[in-house]
Amino acid sequence: MRNRRVTIVEIAREAGVSAQTVSRVVNGNVNVAEETRLRIQEIIDRRGYHPSRLARSLLRGSSNTIGVVSFGLGLYGPSQTLAGIVHEANHQGYTVLPQMLTEAETRNPQRIVGQFIESHVDGIIWAVPEIGGNLDWAEDGVSEFDIPIVFITMRRRPGLTGVHVDNCRGGRMAVDHLVARGRRKIGLINGSHDWWEAKERAQGWRESLTNHALPIDDNLIVEGDWSAASGEAAMTALLTRHPDVDGVFVGNDSMALGAIKAARALGRRIPNDVAVVGFDNMPESAFFHPTLTTIHQDLDRVGSQAVGALHAILNGAVEPNPDGDEIVIGPRLVVRESS
Repeated sequence: MRNRRVTIVEIAREAGVSAQTVSRVVNGNVNVAEETRLRIQEIIDRRGYHPSRLARSLLRGSSNTIGVVSFGLGLYGPSQTLAGIVHEANHQGYTVLPQMLTEAETRNPQRIVGQFIESHVDGIIWAVPEIGGNLDWAEDGVSEFDIPIVFITMRRRPGLTGVHVDNCRGGRMAVDHLVARGRRKIGLINGSHDWWEAKERAQGWRESLTNHALPIDDNLIVEGDWSAASGEAAMTALLTRHPDVDGVFVGNDSMALGAIKAARALGRRIPNDVAVVGFDNMPESAFFHPTLTTIHQDLDRVGSQAVGALHAILNGAVEPNPDGDEIVIGPRLVVRESS
């Protein structure tokens, strides 16, 4: 049986003082006689009284709680981003109230935001990847909510604050590296094309090929679903159709793991015959065989920057930008054995 929470009224009744006097002791107010303060403190310690954090914060007009909407925690990217949010929120003194979606399509954002408002959160971080039109509601819908919202992994939109990795630049870096290693027929194994991040990585692939005067052939693009199994199937299809492919940019490290397995099964040596570059720099990529060259995206920083942006809004440190505020985190190439 759970212990019942001791209330400030009970402490005041036992001490023979008002609840306001107990509150002064709890908050360190010096305007309490020493004898009274000691008596109240003894009762507080003996009864195990803990003041309600929510009640105290609401008196100050803030709950020090932020709501976080997330999706896809089985994937490396969303899970690491959430970890960054929680770490920075704790550092800033916020409690995180999570809302996990089972699908990325948000049919009723008003209900989700309404639940957060009822829970007295100070602001919201919407950490759901942009897939198809699942964030179109934000363009006109955020203004109707009387609460600040910061978005993660979406394209820039007027009037909104967003944080994301420069996926297009990461794609260019990956293909630039393959070209620098002498590769001339470079395929792309990407995640679902409905994902905005996948579109950006594909755009980087195209831009790099164009910059190096190499032909762009959409038949060299194979779509996976971010899983290792889909990467294996995609590499098998790619090399079966185009046996002369000598480099592959893979949209995430999990698919790269499957892609390397498929290449070996087809008798291709990595990197001698086919060089591979992934995207994520998940910790396990340094232990692939061969170890994986990849694009590092600082997802912890994405999460922490989102908290920082929300904290600045809540404290009036920034003025709303009608064109939208975009915080872009730069990627980094990590060279290992696979290329």
